[in-house]
Amino acid sequence: MPASQRSLPMPQPLISAKGLIKPATFLLCLLPVALAVYAVSQNRLGANPVESLLQLTGDWGLRFLLVTLAVTPLQFIFKWAWIARLRRMLGLFAFFYAVLHMVIWLVLDHGLRWDLIVQDIIEKKFIAVGVVVVAGLIPLALTSNRFSIRKLGTRWKTLHRIIYPLTLLAVVHYLWQVKANDIYEPLLYLVVLMILLGWRFYRLLKH
Repeated sequence: MPASQRSLPMPQPLISAKGLIKPATFLLCLLPVALAVYAVSQNRLGANPVESLLQLTGDWGLRFLLVTLAVTPLQFIFKWAWIARLRRMLGLFAFFYAVLHMVIWLVLDHGLRWDLIVQDIIEKKFIAVGVVVVAGLIPLALTSNRFSIRKLGTRWKTLHRIIYPLTLLAVVHYLWQVKANDIYEPLLYLVVLMILLGWRFYRLLKH
């Protein structure tokens, strides 16, 4: 057969579909803060923009905590091996939104008035719990890298298991700050967390 008639290899795509998963997820995770920035620029956050920003960042911090915890169940139930590669990114975005939530509270809501900040932490238990959650997420974020995994060994998993009680505290933080007629959303998050904890407990019993 002449060389000109031989079948040529199919051109390979420059970027595979799998290679797009991480950047696409990264952009989706940034979408809430991007929309918030746009809303601020257009003055569309209502009568109390600081409260709206606190609500948005707090909600997304908690949602990303729950999504991070859901990665392993989804991986096992649906055989989605690829989703495990997103766990670190999702966890870091949970930390990002939690820190953003606290920075807005410290700077925009309290103007870095440390006397008022300390007074609120002492007098309002939901704020004290929120501070504990953000503080607890710091070592998890700092050790979310391959070097820390190698350095800490089995202690790394032990350390990162505190994400479960921290997420529970985040739900409690939300429940304690809302009024009685607004508890439906935090209760929904609590139900999701209980399902995830139940699945984890079931797996431990099986092994």
